[in-house]
Parts: sequence; structure tokens; C-alpha cells
Amino acid sequence: MAHRPLRFRAGGVAVRDRQVIYRRITGGGHGRGVRFVSVAAAAAFVLAGLSSGVAHAESAPGCGSVTQIGKTAYIGGDSRDAKASVKQFIGCGKNYAYIYVWDSFARKVGDFQISVAMDVEGELKGQRTYPRNQQEGWSAGTDSLNRCTRATGGLKDFVISEDTWLTAETDRRC
Repeated sequence: MAHRPLRFRAGGVAVRDRQVIYRRITGGGHGRGVRFVSVAAAAAFVLAGLSSGVAHAESAPGCGSVTQIGKTAYIGGDSRDAKASVKQFIGCGKNYAYIYVWDSFARKVGDFQISVAMDVEGELKGQRTYPRNQQEGWSAGTDSLNRCTRATGGLKDFVISEDTWLTAETDRRC
């Protein structure tokens, strides 16, 4: 089987397409000064492209910076084709659950709802359910740093069912 280059898509622009854009920006790399400035500009362009469409959950509402703990859980697939991501964060002396519906799913389905909560030793706390088609949401912060917790998230796809929630939970953190 022939080796095919990886085509990572982020922000709607494939890596191969970025290489073409880079060559156009740099003019094929003629001239050292132009190349240096152009490389910096191209790198900024690529980094901006890599960041679009990805959940940037750096701060929970009412709290400054938060830190993810544990692994990301996925609803409806794995890290390549999921419908949504669920993460657990700590910050401001509390635990938070976070859910993000991927752009690809949101565009395709167009009618969904999310809910997110902290599972604190088997009891749901801080649960919040958001209006239809909101792509991201946070649970309320829970005073549970000294207890075993996991983030849990739910996604309802109204195209499939009015009653069924697809769910995922992160690993348990104690």
C-alpha cells in the first residue's frame, strides 16, 4: 500500500492546502528576508487554522483559568469522528464539567440539545441543560475537590429522537 500524507483538517483547510497557501504567501521562498517574514506569517496562519473549530475551554463562567484533569470523553464516536467532547476541569477551588458539540455534527444535524453535570461519588451535581443548538456548556462548579468525581455530558439529537440522550463520562478522578 502506498504511503499517503496525513490530511489533518482544522478550520476547514487541509494541511496540503496550507502548504499551497504557504508557497503563495512566501513566493516560493525567494529572498531571505521575505522568507523569514513569510514563514512567520504562514506559521501564524496555520496556528490560527488549527485552533478554529476546536473547543477552547480555558475559563469556566465566574472563574478565571481552569485546568483539565483526566482524559477527554467522546459522545457518539472516538477522537476522530465524535459528535461531542466531555471534559473535567478544576479551578477556583471547584470541579467543573464541560461539553462541546463538534462543528461537523452541529452543521450536519442542526437540531440538538446538551446537558452537562459533575458526577460526585455517584450523585449528579451542578447539572445544567442548555437551549437547543447551543454548542458548548459548563456545569455549575461543585465543591468536590476532596471527593471522587467525573464529568458527564449528554447530547440529544432531535432528528433521531425527542427522548434519547447520548452520553459520555470522563474517567473517575479521586
